[in-house]
Amino acid sequence: MSRPLRAAVPALAVLALLPGAPAWARPAPRPVISSVRCVRSCADVRTVAPGGVLRIAGRGFTRGVVAVFPVTRSGVRHSAPVRVLTRSRLSATVPVKATAGVLYIRDRAGRRSNTVRPVRVVRPVAPARPPASAAASDALDGDGMWIWYVSKSSGGDVQAIVAQARAHGISTVFVKSSDGSTWWPQFSADLVAALKAGGLHVCAWQYVYGTSPESEAQLGAQAVQTGADCLVIDAEKEYEGRYAAAQRYVTALRQAIGPSFPVALTSFPYVDYHPALPYSVFLGPGGAQTDVPQIYWQEIGDGLDNVVNHAYRFNRLYGRPIAPLGQLYNNPPPDQIVRFRELAQAAGSTGVSWWDWQEAQPAGWDAISQPLGPLAPPAPATDDASYGLGGKGDPVIWAQEHLNGAGDTVAVTGQFDAATQQAVQQFQGSRGLPVTGVVDTATWNALLQVAPVMVDWTTTPPPARVARVARRDEIAVHGRG
Repeated sequence: MSRPLRAAVPALAVLALLPGAPAWARPAPRPVISSVRCVRSCADVRTVAPGGVLRIAGRGFTRGVVAVFPVTRSGVRHSAPVRVLTRSRLSATVPVKATAGVLYIRDRAGRRSNTVRPVRVVRPVAPARPPASAAASDALDGDGMWIWYVSKSSGGDVQAIVAQARAHGISTVFVKSSDGSTWWPQFSADLVAALKAGGLHVCAWQYVYGTSPESEAQLGAQAVQTGADCLVIDAEKEYEGRYAAAQRYVTALRQAIGPSFPVALTSFPYVDYHPALPYSVFLGPGGAQTDVPQIYWQEIGDGLDNVVNHAYRFNRLYGRPIAPLGQLYNNPPPDQIVRFRELAQAAGSTGVSWWDWQEAQPAGWDAISQPLGPLAPPAPATDDASYGLGGKGDPVIWAQEHLNGAGDTVAVTGQFDAATQQAVQQFQGSRGLPVTGVVDTATWNALLQVAPVMVDWTTTPPPARVARVARRDEIAVHGRG
């Protein structure tokens, strides 16, 4: 440094301290925290699970600041990058290994904010994996029939709908209530009241696109307020890759209808054909309690037993009771309809429903109400789909979130890489399972006993879009328009 420049440095320092010093000469203020509240994975406003999200308010927040959390009782701390929303608001994701204690912010110059305590970090305890026979609601048990257009179902005559349903053992009707951001007036309080007066459960279903998730959630809540016994989310190809939208939808919906109202997801049955569809968000914690895969075996064309086995092997990964949606359109053979019912029953499902009223033929109606006999061999498969090195897609995201919940630190990418394989091996060893590095049935069963550390996709870049399997969608899109 030259002599003139060395002489100038003290002068600048003195200038910065003078009253009325120019803004360029004053040092940036150190960050200050005024409040902290939990906004995701919360037990209360100051109690958060690892992987949860805190919203921090204060001042002096600039690019490069980090949130610093305690990690062990010995005083070791861990800094976590934050998302600077404004100079007075931050969003911070709690590290997986964080523990309870004080939190502070550190800026690029190393200056610390004040500390905030106590911030409680509590690892949630996962409920046991529900058996396949556990149903989220009576409305999703038994036999159900889907109504696309009320006007095309028994001529729109509500009493005729009730009579036909009861004559064929239907206990629940699923009536379309909205499409995207458009409400369907057919789902009216009068219709719901009349169907319920006839002894039927009434569930609303909405087709969602993900372009306006909060609006779609509002319409779901409107259906609940109109009297629905349950709500079914129909999310198909438009939702592929839309993880943030799915999370925004689920969050807004649950805020409107509460955490326990029965919600189900219906979507493509072959999860592996749709690796970028956010099943793990829709069927994850706080999402739908029941999985209703669209198992339209005749349209898929791989043989009834093969289609059912394929669908169940992949949908079981999400640990939700499965209440399959079967096919009555295009006039499937009655013996196949009966076989489908028998397979679902043998697989432990307590609810089965059918697409759809307006396209069902008399032979189909008779087949869904025919008494069931013993299941002829072969019995349905009981294993889960396996994932190992090189695997990809949403099931890998789901496994990685559970591995993080078990205490490992795995990047949630949807790619089953060497680090994921190592984490699986460590998990298997800790649970007394064969150490194969492959997430097989036994490993899935153990992982699903662990509460996952869910990614906040609204503040985290979405996973790289996984290329779809080079094959057509297994089913066409139904229920739109």
